Amino acid sequence: MKSLLRRLVASCVLAASSSCGQAATDGAKSAAAVAADPLYERMLALDTALFDSFNQCSDPAQLAKHAAFFDTDIEFYHDLGGLTQGVDALMANTRKNVCGKFQRQLDVASFRVYPIPGFGAVSMGTHRFCTKPARCEGIGEFTTVWRDKGGVWQVTRVLSFAHRALDAAPTASSGK
Repeated sequence: MKSLLRRLVASCVLAASSSCGQAATDGAKSAAAVAADPLYERMLALDTALFDSFNQCSDPAQLAKHAAFFDTDIEFYHDLGGLTQGVDALMANTRKNVCGKFQRQLDVASFRVYPIPGFGAVSMGTHRFCTKPARCEGIGEFTTVWRDKGGVWQVTRVLSFAHRALDAAPTASSGK
């Protein structure tokens, strides 16, 4: 399992590094150019819909809608909660730990998307966790792997990490 996570993280880092290198070569894309990218627009719309249902998951219909975004064999890696495998376990954790307790807000300026040819895409960014719309207390980073099966996009893997108080700087563990 650790080997799989290392390969996934290495792939995400490689994808990000490759894209960063390309951006340095071609010049940074403007926000307007990124927003005009169809894959970026699709992933941002999916992220918005995914977390709209997440933020309303106290409603059983919204929790069911949220569950439909995930592959049945989802692997969700969380730096505080560990590994959750399978959509049923993920929804049980969401119901227990999230619904009615807080909401997630995307930092749109941090949102990045990278294609995975023949599979789908990876989205990455920063998000805040808020107990009230105007009161956000936590922040974290995420990487989401999306699979496209004939136009139906589902999440297959999630890395959710670097969780901290909103005013705290991110820290990295030595991995011991």
